[in-house]
Amino acid sequence: MEKKKKILLTGATGYIGKRLLPILIENGYYVICCVRDLNRFSPPKNLEKYITVIKVDLLDASTLKNIPKDIDAAYYLVHSMSSSESYETLELKCAINFREALQKTNVKHLIYLSGIINDKELSKHLSSRKNVENELSKGSYNCTTLRAGIIIGSGSASFEIIRDIVEKLPLMITPKWLNTKCQPIGIIDVLAFLYKSLFCEETYNQSFDIGGSDILTYKEMLLEFGRKRNLKRTIITLPVMTPKLSSYWLYFVTSTSYKLATALVSSMKVEVICRDNRLAKALNIKTLSYKESLDKAFVKIESNQIASSWKDAFISGEMNIEISDFIEVPSYGCFIDKRVQTYQNRKECIYKIWRIGGETGWYYATWLWKIRGYIDKFFGGVGLRRGRTNKNSLTAGDSVDFWRVLYANKKEGRLLLLAEMKLPGEAWLEFKIENERLIQTATFRPLGLSGRLYWYAVLPFHGFIFKGMLRKLTQ
Repeated sequence: MEKKKKILLTGATGYIGKRLLPILIENGYYVICCVRDLNRFSPPKNLEKYITVIKVDLLDASTLKNIPKDIDAAYYLVHSMSSSESYETLELKCAINFREALQKTNVKHLIYLSGIINDKELSKHLSSRKNVENELSKGSYNCTTLRAGIIIGSGSASFEIIRDIVEKLPLMITPKWLNTKCQPIGIIDVLAFLYKSLFCEETYNQSFDIGGSDILTYKEMLLEFGRKRNLKRTIITLPVMTPKLSSYWLYFVTSTSYKLATALVSSMKVEVICRDNRLAKALNIKTLSYKESLDKAFVKIESNQIASSWKDAFISGEMNIEISDFIEVPSYGCFIDKRVQTYQNRKECIYKIWRIGGETGWYYATWLWKIRGYIDKFFGGVGLRRGRTNKNSLTAGDSVDFWRVLYANKKEGRLLLLAEMKLPGEAWLEFKIENERLIQTATFRPLGLSGRLYWYAVLPFHGFIFKGMLRKLTQ
């Protein structure tokens, strides 16, 4: 029996990595999944015997020793666009560390997913991608770079931002960069290029632009999205909106963080159009049009089958955390609101808990949660607009409005959330089923005097909201 080739997959918990993993396994590969936080990775049970999960932090050279020597190929799907103001330096350091680690293995082929960088004047974000590409290509292995523009798919950052704008604004007063041209590509085509390029000698030591069949302005993309949703939209572009104003506009209208909005605005002023489509012909890939990509995305959304979402990546929030640092809820020096109530039906109670947030809301006084979301957004937080990826399932690392899932175990009946809204301290919300009772605990660890004052200011609302929510969950 032929030994399976081993593929190293970085970004295994990311938007692309989550979707590429089952494709690699279906095609007979054994996958080494690199994750920075082991507690965040929850692969489907049916895939577990085909993978090994290792802890790798590309900024910590000591963890790179965990990469096995006998890998045959690797994917580099790591980006840090909004994790820090100095993300260019961090991305370059990650690339150098990764290249040096790969040099010590048997790897024959590395595939890097980058951005289209054909314009003479590149944004900070695209310049960083180019620098990473240059660094990775210095290795002794064969390197293939696939350069994509706007990726359209259920849960992708681009798709969700377009959706936010179009579905919320009948009349749009927009920046002039909406007239910039780009060549969007469907997520299904991105995955096809990533998989079919693997061990394809025609792709070795080259870079390729990958895009869909349409070249459109951002304005045309928004209007087409509106037509798909049967929404009549009017767009007026203004030349006076500065990059900073444009970033604020994108931040307040969509679910993106301000850091990510700033990076996106700087990139949206640059045309991202493919040089040619020679790789599509070589790999026999017939790329979808923008309309077809939208259709595919809505099929997934309407059937609640979104495989991954950019909102579940930590770049969608304001906190860069290790789940293991927060999974043990503290008690010392904390304010605690603990409420207990017997439930009428365990199955129904768990069902309700696992659907909390997003479109379902918070069961009681959801309008107050929304006000808290608007306040958070105003002060630079994530607000409630992230929602949730899947209506029925939750795994560690998922976002739920302005919370992050730290632990989710249906069988055990325990869900633990960490607050990612702007707070003078840290907050946890836990639901735990024990002895035919639901225990609902809100814990707040204040930061200084402002944290203590905040707790007492919201205490009357907690008594109203948490009591009502517990009652609704246990009915």
